[in-house]
Amino acid sequence: MREVNRIILIACGTASYAALIGKYAFERLAGIPTEVDVASEFRYRDPIIDSHTLIFVISQSGETADTLAAAREAKRKGAFVRGIVNVVGSTIARETDGGTYIHAGPELAVASTKAYANMVAILLLYALQFGRSRRLSLATGRRLLGALSEIVPKMEKALEQDKKIQKLAEKYQNYKNFLFLGRGINFPVALEGSLKLKEISYIHSEAFPGGEMKHGQIALLSENFPVLAIMTKNQLYEKMRSNIEEVKARKAPVILIATEGDDKAKELAEDIIYVSETMELLEPLVNTIPLQLFAYHMAVLLGRDV
Repeated sequence: MREVNRIILIACGTASYAALIGKYAFERLAGIPTEVDVASEFRYRDPIIDSHTLIFVISQSGETADTLAAAREAKRKGAFVRGIVNVVGSTIARETDGGTYIHAGPELAVASTKAYANMVAILLLYALQFGRSRRLSLATGRRLLGALSEIVPKMEKALEQDKKIQKLAEKYQNYKNFLFLGRGINFPVALEGSLKLKEISYIHSEAFPGGEMKHGQIALLSENFPVLAIMTKNQLYEKMRSNIEEVKARKAPVILIATEGDDKAKELAEDIIYVSETMELLEPLVNTIPLQLFAYHMAVLLGRDV
């Protein structure tokens, strides 16, 4: 582990958004430069790899063709390749140098949900392990593990808002376009929410970092273009709040994911889904659930086959 000086996370779709969260964790906890590559691009860009590069390939099925081809290319170039997969005995599990099964159970729809959450958790544990071997204090490591051990009730609390989210879906089911916004570690959450809406309800949606919105995307906003924004209490809270005020100025409807007890959120939106507070690195585990449920209910209301 101490010989690794660079990490590349390779995945497709939802798994690549879990990888983006992993990038934040590896760099913050372990101080290791980390890249995320979409598998279908990695295999064609002649990547620079040496024996100090560690590669993780991430796949729910363990059979994703582009991810498997990327793993083979990385091994050919001399990298040590680890797999993070859900399906035991899958091709990626057999062909990598080692790895971790996430044991999420079978995904019953095309859209991956629980596998995504477990990928995030596994990547956090890897980042913690690398951090402890380098620069992370014992106290910080214990605090993160303590917060992770308490995350399941907070995820269940988000799931309990199912009926409220269904009512929101009823309100917004006739809109044809959506914009998802997040900052920092919640930007991959916005990407995941947008993908789910596209994938199962067939509604057009886009996702951007909150600070990037003003560089072109803001031109799309109107009363017919709702925005789902993740504004939970973390170091980028005030920055995200400022972005949402820009959205309001364009008269776009706003749906907020906010932290319990944040009364200021009511100044920005009437449609708010409150989630439990947790450590910033763990926020995606909680914040993604309302977005996945929103996509699910939109699809059901529109008669799509989830």
